[in-house]
Amino acid sequence: MSDEVVLQATDLVAGYLPGINILNGCNITAHRGELVGIIGPNGSGKSTLLKSLFGLVNIRGGSVVLDGDDVTKAKTTDLVRMGVGFVPQTNNVFQTLSIEENLQMGLFLKPKRFASRIAEIWDLFPMLADRRKQLAGSLSGGERQSVAMARALMTEPSVLLLDEPSAGLSPVRQDETFIRTRQINQTGVTIVMVEQNARRCLQICDRAYVLDQGTNAHQGTGRELANDPKVIELYLGTLATDVESNTAAQRVVLPGEA
Repeated sequence: MSDEVVLQATDLVAGYLPGINILNGCNITAHRGELVGIIGPNGSGKSTLLKSLFGLVNIRGGSVVLDGDDVTKAKTTDLVRMGVGFVPQTNNVFQTLSIEENLQMGLFLKPKRFASRIAEIWDLFPMLADRRKQLAGSLSGGERQSVAMARALMTEPSVLLLDEPSAGLSPVRQDETFIRTRQINQTGVTIVMVEQNARRCLQICDRAYVLDQGTNAHQGTGRELANDPKVIELYLGTLATDVESNTAAQRVVLPGEA
């Protein structure tokens, strides 16, 4: 990780409906090679922030700068060309396509690079390599998440945006996802990750932001926030309870997932 700022959002105001803002002056900074976590209660604007950075939500105020260039109004396809990858929380694979075909879709802008790039992806995701011809729709939630991350990495992004990668997964699959995220980060990819499992997120991230009602409530290193009495009292207890409830429901819905 360096001191070089690769992505910076300043005073972001954004929302989906006219006159209704979800983000109300939000700020984040990500340095090159850093893993940045975004946590906060439901409805705090976490996913909206990520979608705003990727050009999926109209930004009404503030700015987004990528490698020194103002990309506030940039289109998603242009951001991909500039080195930004995005993995949404849901609907993140083409279910009727095989794993390999999903990865091909990740390089639709540069198909000639597929052969060389896929070899590196198989090294990072050996489980996917062994099952490359299997339809993505037949995979478990954790496996689909791996496919979505692998597809986003096909373009060799310098910045990867992850929207709640552990959502809906069993505890074991959650751990695998967090380990994989850190491994990707260690290859030099800057990661900004929105995550519902606040405690686990703070364990692996370099720095983190707590959002509340669309603005910054707290920020600091993962360790600082995990040990901050105010953060623990106001956020970590509630968020931990939410995650435990979701995990219990997950065990009922997907009993076969270890």
